[in-house]
This record gives sequence, C-alpha cells and structure tokens, in this order.
Amino acid sequence: MPAHRYLPFDRRVDVPLQDRSWPSATLTQAPLWVPVDLRDGNQALAEPMDPARKRRLFDLLVSTGFKEIEVGYPSASRADFDFVRHLVEPVRSGAVPPDVTPVVFTAARDDLIDRTFEAIDGLPRAVVHLYIATSPVWRDVVLGRDRAAVAATARRAAARMARLADARPDADIRFQFAPETFNLTEPDYVLELCDGLTELWDACPERPVTHNLPATVEIATPNVYADQIEYMHRHLARRDHVILSVHPHNDRGTGVACAELALLAGAQRVEGCLFGNGERTGNVDLVTLALNLYAQGVDPMLDLSDIDAVREVVEHCNRLPVHPRHPYAGDLVHTAFSGTHQDAISKGLTHHAKRAAELGVDPGEAPWSVPYLPIDPADVGRTYEAVIRVNSQSGKGGTAYLLRTRHGLDLPGPLRADFAGVVQEATDASGREASADELYALFRRTYLAPGEPEETEGSGESGESGEPSGSGGPGPEGAVALLAWSADRSADGAHRFVCTLRVGDRASDVEGHGNGPLSAFADALAAAGVAVDILDYAEHALAAGGASEAVAYVRCRVGEAEAWGAGVDTSVLTASVRAVVAAVNRARA
Repeated sequence: MPAHRYLPFDRRVDVPLQDRSWPSATLTQAPLWVPVDLRDGNQALAEPMDPARKRRLFDLLVSTGFKEIEVGYPSASRADFDFVRHLVEPVRSGAVPPDVTPVVFTAARDDLIDRTFEAIDGLPRAVVHLYIATSPVWRDVVLGRDRAAVAATARRAAARMARLADARPDADIRFQFAPETFNLTEPDYVLELCDGLTELWDACPERPVTHNLPATVEIATPNVYADQIEYMHRHLARRDHVILSVHPHNDRGTGVACAELALLAGAQRVEGCLFGNGERTGNVDLVTLALNLYAQGVDPMLDLSDIDAVREVVEHCNRLPVHPRHPYAGDLVHTAFSGTHQDAISKGLTHHAKRAAELGVDPGEAPWSVPYLPIDPADVGRTYEAVIRVNSQSGKGGTAYLLRTRHGLDLPGPLRADFAGVVQEATDASGREASADELYALFRRTYLAPGEPEETEGSGESGESGEPSGSGGPGPEGAVALLAWSADRSADGAHRFVCTLRVGDRASDVEGHGNGPLSAFADALAAAGVAVDILDYAEHALAAGGASEAVAYVRCRVGEAEAWGAGVDTSVLTASVRAVVAAVNRARA
C-alpha cells in the first residue's frame, strides 16, 4: 500500500502549544450538549427524515434534556425550511419549552442568511450558526480565495446577521461561528477570524458568542486536537464572553476521545449525534460521551435511564441500526459469554447485593463495583437477564448464575463444574447459545430425571414416606427404582428406612439402619446389592409454581464411579431420597 502518498499531521498544520495543561485536568461537570441529528445527521442519511420522523426525534431530544438543539439548515432545502417553520407555530403555544433554544445553520452567503432569518421569524430565541471553510486546501481548491478574501466574506456575513437580528428586538438571537476544517487551519488565522467576529458581534455575558471548532475530518491522534483547542482557549479575546464549542467527526475512530480531551483542554460545549450518526464514519456520539461521564460519577444532565427507548426512536428516525456492540446501548454490551467473565460478574452481583444489605440501602443506590460492568445495567433500563448468556465459550459461573436467577437452583460448587461440562458438550454439538429454560431442561434430564418417579402411588405418611423414584417399569440393566418407602426414627435416635427396591428386573423388600435417614437408605441399598457411599449433600428451599418446595443435591460413589443427582419435592427428605436414586442410577449407567 502506497503510504508515502499521505502526509503526517505535523507537515499539514502547525500546533504551537508546548506547555499543555490538559493532561493533568479532570472532567467534573457536563458540557452543554448540542445534538445535530436533525441537520448534520440528517444530511448523512441515504433517505433523509420526513417531517413526522424529524418531529419525533426533536421531541425525544427535548425529553432527554438537551437545551440547545440544531434543528436544520433551512436555506439548503425546502424540507429543512418547512420543519423550522413547523416549530414556530407550536412555540407560541409552548410546544418548544422555554429553556430549549433551536439552532439553525447557514453558509456565509447573503441569500442563504436571509432565507435562514426568514425561517426563524417568530421564534422567541435562536442561535444562528455561520460557517465557512478556512483551511489552505479548501481555500485553494474549493473556494479559490486567499486568507484575506475568506476573512472578508466571513465579516460581511456576520455583519448581515447582526443587522437582521437587530431588526428583531423582541427575539433573543445569538450567534455562532464555525471555521470549518479548523483542525487543518493555521492557528493564528483561526484566532484572527474568531476574535474579529467576537468584536463585531459585541460578545457580552448576556449574549455570548459561540465559536465552534470542528475536527471536520480527523487527521491526527486526539492529543493533537486537544492541543489545538487549548491554544484557542488560552488566546481567544473576550474569553469570558465566548462559549468554546467542539464538533469532532470520527474518521480515525477517535471522535469520542477527541471530544473528551477537548473538554479537558477548555471546551465548554459539544456538538454531536445520538449513537454517532453522521457523514463518513459519523459525528461524535453524545450518548457514549454522556455515559462515560456518568460512569465517573459525573451527572451528564441528560436522561438516559431508558436507553432502549432512546435507541428505538433513533433507529426508527434514521432507519439505521445501532450495532450490538455499541457502547452502553448495544444489545450485547452488558452480556458475557466467556466463562471467566461470567464467573466474575456472578460473584460481583452477589457481593453487590450483600454490600447493599450491609449498608441498609436499596441495591440501586449502593456504590457500584462489579467486574466487567462499568455501570449498572439497571441504571439505563436494562434487566440482568441479558448480562450472562451461555454458549460453548461459557463456564460454570454463567450456567450457575442463570439457573439461580431464573429457576432458583443454587448449585453446589462441585456440581457447577460437573454441569458446565454437560452444557459445553451440548452447546458444542448444537453450535448455538443455550437459553436459561434450555439449561434447566438439560439439568433436569441429566440430574433429576434418573431419579424422577414415573408412577404416582406411594405409601405412608407425608414427610416420612415417598412416592416411587426411578423408572416405573422394568428399567435398563442394573437401574434402581424405589417403588415404596417409609422412614422413621426410634427413641434412641437411630433411623430406619424400609422400602421396596427394584434393581434391574428384580424387586425386593429391604430395610436399612443408620444415624440419619440417608445413611439408613444407603444401608437398605446395600442390602439390595447396591453398595453406595454418600460423599456430598446440599439442599435449599425452592419457590416454584406457587408451592414451597425443596431441592437436594447428592454426590454418590457406586463402585469406582461417582455421580451427582438432584431431587425436588415439597418434603426435604423426599427430595433427598430422590437425589440419591438419581445419583446412583447415573453412577451405575
């Protein structure tokens, strides 16, 4: 590839700043956000928005909390002119809130400026945004004018805007200037242009002038843009009466970084689009910028608490999808498939809930510190259901998390590892993700079904006897079925377990004794020719189907084989007995 054709930035533009201070600055408050979706973003659409989509997007921007909104380029098209006029009449009835200021965009030409002021006639307040390209390549190739001629054009246009605004003393009309291609323009020339218009427009605290310095096409790393912004921040005349604004594009994929570093360098205002729509690789993404601040504990002054609703409106209006991996808003950004990630997130969520309880606050108010999740998904309207999803890359943590949160099964640690192998084998075979319900079905087939009864009759009293467990009919060679049973405890504390067992095709009545009901059951199994050691046991309450149930997990050794089994019942003892039968059958299989 002929890389020699392209000049590095330092041979295209001079950046005089040497003693930069922005690297040691921190962001402590939100800037003035200005969405340009309705103008800059709309120009980038293959199918520009119709009036209904524009109005829906405008209403979203208002409800989200934006206080300045660029509403169009009324001299560029009839559609943009009509939309601005559409906003004028509702303004008189309060449709545009009194704290929201529309911004309109115009080039430095008399007829276009006149058309722009015609469009805003009747608006009680507006910002008129004047732009002209200023860099050498634009002056030489596009405009065919030298520095003096471009400056004269800008001054004539600015003076015309001032006269038109003065003719409307009942309206609050402020001015904005953008030296387009600022980041490729000589710094001294940009300063000359901006200071000249600051003076011409007589900037003051009541009517500050906005100077918007765009990275029209990214040409360098973000630190270079920050240096350019800090130079302007330090040297602009009437600095207290100027709002320093930035408008980064994303040609190098660093638009967000450019905006953040520019704010460190002294910028006070950021223009961009929701989710980064815009020409070429897009404008800077205001959603990402705002939530980056939020993740640092800074209030972004925007309401993004239902990020999916915001995204739905933007996707509808732009007719462009938001990428699944888009920061904060994509479908998969809070989702972990990797086993190590899932384990860390699961433990982090458990620790967060415990910490909130210790502090005596709602989990939604407790300090957030969960691995792999920079913000709490609930803060932007997401549920935890999508945080952990299972495929062949997943491990025991993710599987256990889904079974616990969706089905109430809190697997013991060793069983988590055992089931993770079962899940990986299944997902490797299918090549797809497994849902929480599919995981439960797989768990049931693997650990519950080998001990689940297929007949309904039993004997004895509740809690001391049970229904049949295992296969109801003749099972496979060596399969164990518990056809009927009862358990009791003598006065001296010894336990007795009496049952009818079928091992393979042979049924027999047996009795066992032990220091607990399960050890007595193991003794009964031995009497039937099945030697069993119970190695692990765990149980917990399980709310299912409106009934109070228990689940038991048992690991057994039968000969040289070890296996886990599980059982569920309203009786803890019955659940435990079923778990033993399931484990025995899995081990013998």
